[in-house]
Amino acid sequence: MASEWEIVVGLEVHAELATATKLFCGCPNRFGDEPNTNVCPVCLGLPGSLPVLNEHAVELAIRLGRALHCDVRPSVFSRKNYFYPDVPKDYQISQYDLPINVDGWLELPSGLRVGIERAHLEEDTGKSIHVGGGGRITEAGHSLVDYNRSGVPLLEIVSRPDMRSAEDARAYVSELRAVLVATGVSDARMEEGSLRVDANVSVRRPGEPFGTRCEIKNLNSLRSLGRAIDHEARRQIALLEAGEPVVQETRHWDEDDGRTHTLRSKEEAEDYRYFPEPDLVPLAPDADWIARVDAELPPLPAERRARLAEAAGGVPTTGAVAIAVDRGLDDLAVAAIEAGADPGRVLTHVEHNLTMEGAASLDPVKLAALVKMEVGGELTATQAKTVLAEMVETGDDPAAIAKAKGFEAMSPEALAAAVDEVIAANPAEWERFVGGDDKTRGKLTGFFVGQVMKATRGKADGKAVTALLRERAGA
Repeated sequence: MASEWEIVVGLEVHAELATATKLFCGCPNRFGDEPNTNVCPVCLGLPGSLPVLNEHAVELAIRLGRALHCDVRPSVFSRKNYFYPDVPKDYQISQYDLPINVDGWLELPSGLRVGIERAHLEEDTGKSIHVGGGGRITEAGHSLVDYNRSGVPLLEIVSRPDMRSAEDARAYVSELRAVLVATGVSDARMEEGSLRVDANVSVRRPGEPFGTRCEIKNLNSLRSLGRAIDHEARRQIALLEAGEPVVQETRHWDEDDGRTHTLRSKEEAEDYRYFPEPDLVPLAPDADWIARVDAELPPLPAERRARLAEAAGGVPTTGAVAIAVDRGLDDLAVAAIEAGADPGRVLTHVEHNLTMEGAASLDPVKLAALVKMEVGGELTATQAKTVLAEMVETGDDPAAIAKAKGFEAMSPEALAAAVDEVIAANPAEWERFVGGDDKTRGKLTGFFVGQVMKATRGKADGKAVTALLRERAGA
């Protein structure tokens, strides 16, 4: 992106709530069922049917609002009027001028704090399937509608335009998704459509007022989100540098050609003719309900990252610490460190060697014992990885597994002899190693370490081998 331009991004994230039933009726809220089987007169909008608000959906909305430091306020449902085949009533019940959650924030691992303007309740629409023409309605031969999703409870979480890059936007959605999952508000599965993102993108020169924004609809992966924002920013910059205006509109992201395309002119609030929903009373959660939700909130990802970082000696909350929290392994890591394990090795194992299912159930005391064996030289890093995989599978003691596999530390004399034998067997490579620069030596180090590992059947310590190679070369 040209350095004289700044990207401005605000996101609207739609999260389906983890309720058993829909927002205003008793139909199942379930993904993957046969089309049009989870429907009734209410969610089909048939005449004479009346909505009844789902209490659990309200509690989940409050839960997320408090997790995002929002002010929970009395709210009113409104009718958002528009015609589209996936809205059988020709209006969507949503919250407009009086939403339930307002004025919050979400802090990202980088330290950037993104403001939350609102997080309001609404019902989801049905799902249109456009057959033929690449799945676009304008090119389809015909369309089908599945109303199973119609009436599913949604939270629309609207950020302030505080993000300045596609990287910020990806980090925001990733952190928000982690909060949704940690609080049990939503399963937030983008691949199933239970988390969908609309991106509002504009560009400006730093210090100037915000430019004209365009909205990119229904981005369903972090990769698509990042690519769409970068492309849209480049498109707008090209227009402005050519002296042409940016037109406010809604655009569609095409993953195949990597471009955004005009979908429709951007609607304003008056286009929807909002008015209060006459069949629902105002929603006013009392102070006791909000206090109970506050008391029941679990530790959130940021708090868990800080706890692990502190236990590990004040390391950054990004990198391995963030990965541990994402995988739900932070409790394991903290307990292993408290049991005396080296924090660096614990985080390395969490990041690289504990990716398998069932890792979270590992006994932290046994993990600490394994790390102590590794740090003490009883096991090489490769051997420790092997032992760790079997510990996850069987739950056995690391010392017993190491003994059964015949893992035992090599004496310094035996390791030195193995290194000398490999050097003697590869004179050309050794000559290049001795006479080469750091880059050449770096490449050849891997070769020699691999040969020593092969000769010792994996018993050698790679770091010790590297040190001996440099000692032999006089480096």
